[in-house]
Amino acid sequence: MSEESNSFTNAFRKFLVNEKLDSKYREKLLAESWGTLVGTPIASRTSSLYISNKVLFVKLTSAPLKQELNNNKDKVKALLQKDFGDLFNDIRFI
Repeated sequence: MSEESNSFTNAFRKFLVNEKLDSKYREKLLAESWGTLVGTPIASRTSSLYISNKVLFVKLTSAPLKQELNNNKDKVKALLQKDFGDLFNDIRFI
């Protein structure tokens, strides 16, 4: 990465933090990365996801998948928090 693009990246991050937009930006990145992180079968059965009060809500169209993800909630949370850290503290599959 060139020095010029690196300074732009740093300036953009500072802007997001100063304007309190960092968490919304990271939430959008999570939504865009969802299919890559969890795979096509899960992503195709996800109708929406959003964060409210540090809880990630994932709305699913499949009841069996919802149950399976609830049974493996800690694994899913650990997978997502590798990239998104403190963006959320809990996951709820709805």
